[in-house]
Amino acid sequence: MSGCLFLLLGLLPYFAIAAERPNVIVILADDLGYGDVSSYGATKVSTPNIDRLADEGLRFTSGYAPAATCTPTRFAMLTGRYAWRVPGTGIAPPNATALIQPDQPTLATMLRDAGYVTGVVGKWHLGLGQKPAPDWNGQLKPGPLEIGFDSCFLMPTTGDRVPCVYVRDHHVVDLDPNDPISVSMKNPDGQPTGQTHRDQLKMDWSRGHNSSIINGISRIGFMTGGHKARWVDEDMADRFAEEAVAFIEKHKQKPFFLFFSLHDIHVPRVPHPRFEGSSECGIRGDVIVQTDWQVGQVLQALDDRGLADNTLVIFGSDNGPVLDDGYADRAVEDLNGHKPSGPLRGGKYSPYEGGTRTPLLARWPQQIKPGVSDELICLIDLPATLANLVDQPLKDRFPDSFDLTDALLGRANAKGRSHLVIQGVGGSLGYREGDWKIVTPWRRRGQTNKKHQLFNLKDDIGEQNNLADRYPERLEAMKAKLEAIKQRNGSRS
Repeated sequence: MSGCLFLLLGLLPYFAIAAERPNVIVILADDLGYGDVSSYGATKVSTPNIDRLADEGLRFTSGYAPAATCTPTRFAMLTGRYAWRVPGTGIAPPNATALIQPDQPTLATMLRDAGYVTGVVGKWHLGLGQKPAPDWNGQLKPGPLEIGFDSCFLMPTTGDRVPCVYVRDHHVVDLDPNDPISVSMKNPDGQPTGQTHRDQLKMDWSRGHNSSIINGISRIGFMTGGHKARWVDEDMADRFAEEAVAFIEKHKQKPFFLFFSLHDIHVPRVPHPRFEGSSECGIRGDVIVQTDWQVGQVLQALDDRGLADNTLVIFGSDNGPVLDDGYADRAVEDLNGHKPSGPLRGGKYSPYEGGTRTPLLARWPQQIKPGVSDELICLIDLPATLANLVDQPLKDRFPDSFDLTDALLGRANAKGRSHLVIQGVGGSLGYREGDWKIVTPWRRRGQTNKKHQLFNLKDDIGEQNNLADRYPERLEAMKAKLEAIKQRNGSRS
């Protein structure tokens, strides 16, 4: 009898989870590096709200995005499937149609099936509508509402791409039917561009971002029409925060899932004037402060409504940092000693650690004790992990996602992933297994690595010492394991 009682007492935390399911908020920053927040070592910029998540929750030192760019990370996080398995899931162009089709299981469909109200606010960048192109003047369908979200308020692509409008559910916000939108990669009407009217820009471009001029900033691609619907970059953080708080307020009586997908700190970096000069590392640092403010708005909304204790907040970034990403915003010149990747090599686009190892934090006061975890965990694991938390069957869904409930909650003796595939650009991959990592050959902008590299991250977190020649057998074994994962339909099979 006493043994049964002991067993029941040990299971009480699990019964508590089943009895009172948490609200879930995933906050995904954009292009935020491992060294960009003060809880991960930054000294030239202050991030008290993100740091609050670290202080009150679990800070992961080996938390990863699944890819070193935005679209594939978002695809993998929502589907639990590595994006490199699916053609056409690279960085989505301005007129991309829906990359996730309605028959694809997603994190949102799983949580909606579990009784959650689901919503997404912020950057989407996973395409909208049907081929051959989105109908910007009609219904943008399929989109988030067809893959599990009950509501959405979106930036369709990114701030540096047209169309520069917001979308609510299936329609462009504030669109005047007498001023229809068209989007293309060629100048359709001889409009001014970043090349022809460079002297009139309020932010100059450094490469590529020199087509349509919207709000004094030239973008990738051309847009006509939709003048009333066009956003103002400086107001974007406020608008997204307002929408996120409104979602929380509207659904505070039910279990909800909010995917709060920030645009910051992606280019163009245009902070609201109240954040200008708020850091010691220029405009890029000021936008990090603005990012932190948005996190604070969500945390305050939870506090004000008495929801904080039973809300699981997960904070991460879609990939690592980049400085000059197409605009002359002095990101390089104004660093002032700031190290966006911290001790890591590389950044956005890269298969090295700086490309995908990012800040990753989890706070759930009812279940997570504050601390630091060195366990290997990735955003792609959210579908399988949250399925377990809300008692939904995994079956064959989310084939590259692992149930890391114990690791996410910081339980004693919890284990993270045993291995992870990391996606760079141009077909490059990294494969981590324990402390060891290989990087496949890659080429980008005139730089080339023609051979596989091998690193020991425990001794060499900066990936400076290639050990491929010293440990050829280990290299070949890891290459074989990576190839086996690539040939299978999923990592769990």
